[in-house]
Amino acid sequence: MYEWWAGLDPLTHTFFLAAIGLSVLFLFQMLAALFGLAHHGGDFGAADGHGDAVESGAAVDSNVGFQLVSVRSVIAFLLLFCWAAAFYLMKHWAVTPALLVAVIWGLGAMFAVAGVYYFIRRMTETGSPRLASCVGQSASVYQDIPGGGVGKIRALVSGVISIVDARSVGPEPLKGGTSVRVRRVLGPTLVEVEKSNE
Repeated sequence: MYEWWAGLDPLTHTFFLAAIGLSVLFLFQMLAALFGLAHHGGDFGAADGHGDAVESGAAVDSNVGFQLVSVRSVIAFLLLFCWAAAFYLMKHWAVTPALLVAVIWGLGAMFAVAGVYYFIRRMTETGSPRLASCVGQSASVYQDIPGGGVGKIRALVSGVISIVDARSVGPEPLKGGTSVRVRRVLGPTLVEVEKSNE
């Protein structure tokens, strides 16, 4: 092993060491992403105690787009670029063609990783109701909303009865069962409501 390593030129050494370091970093990124998806997975379809199926996670209005340039895709590019360059230089290719082919490998990895994460995000968003769809709609307070605080409402979001975090428009607290109207979306999982006159 030592003789093989000693027989390589310094440039090949550099690419091999960089590739090993990037492999560790890429593995860490992949594990972090997988654990992140697991921790943020919702438990859907639970009953709300009134006999209706509801979404127990807060509804999120998201916009998933294809993102070619990201930290993960750049790391993937560098990872494949370094491994390919080290491999072709070890095979005694000239530096220029070795690096050109390595760039092609790197670009392929970059597009592949960007595509994988795009489809993962699309799959995790499939069926997630859009919070904005309940704006202007009637709802009922599911968990008391204190004055100036956050409670929960039971609202129809994209055709799904959902339990959503809510804040009152005024200082008056709203008790459970109170009829309200959704005024606007305040955040990814939070809406503003006002007491309904109906």
